[in-house]
Amino acid sequence: MVNKPLSIANYEFQPEDELFLDANIWLLIYGPQNYNRSREMVYSSAFRRILEAQSSIHIDVLIVSEFINTHTRILWRQTRSQLHFKAFRNSSQFKPIAKEVAGKMTRVLSHCSRIENQFSSLDIESLLDEYAKGGTDFNDQVIGNLCKCKNLKLVTDDGDFKNCGISVLTANHNMLC
Repeated sequence: MVNKPLSIANYEFQPEDELFLDANIWLLIYGPQNYNRSREMVYSSAFRRILEAQSSIHIDVLIVSEFINTHTRILWRQTRSQLHFKAFRNSSQFKPIAKEVAGKMTRVLSHCSRIENQFSSLDIESLLDEYAKGGTDFNDQVIGNLCKCKNLKLVTDDGDFKNCGISVLTANHNMLC
C-alpha cells in the first residue's frame, strides 16, 4: 500500500505521533543560515508545533552522521579553503567548525530519543538488490525500512520518499502533487 505524503504545513501534531526527522530537516532547522530560507521557515514552524504537541522524535546514528558530514562540508565550502576536505579537517581552520557542528548536534539530540536502525535484522540482500537496479539512495532505503519497522512517520523534504509505503510529512510540493 502506498501512503500519500501529507503537507506538514497544516498537519496537527499529536502527543502520540512517533516521528523520525530526516537529516535534511535537521539541516533546515539547525544547519547553516540561508540553507533554504522558505523551507527553513516551514519546517521550523512545524518543529515548534511538534514540540508544543509533545510528539515523540526519534533519531538514529545514520541521521546523526548525515547531519554532521553534510553540515561540515557546507561550512568547509563556505570558507573557500584551497585545502582538500581531508587536509582541511586536519587544519586549525577546522576546529571551530567541528565545535559548531558538534554543538548543533547536541541541540538536535536534546529533542530526540535514540533508536537502533535494526541493522542486524535488516534484509540487507533485498536492499542491495533494489539498490543495484539504480535510482535509489541506500541510506534512504535504510531510513524507509526503519520507519516501516517501527511505525514512525517520516518528516522529510526528500522527494525520493514519495511512493515508499510509509507515512510521510513534507513541504516538498513535488511530493504533494
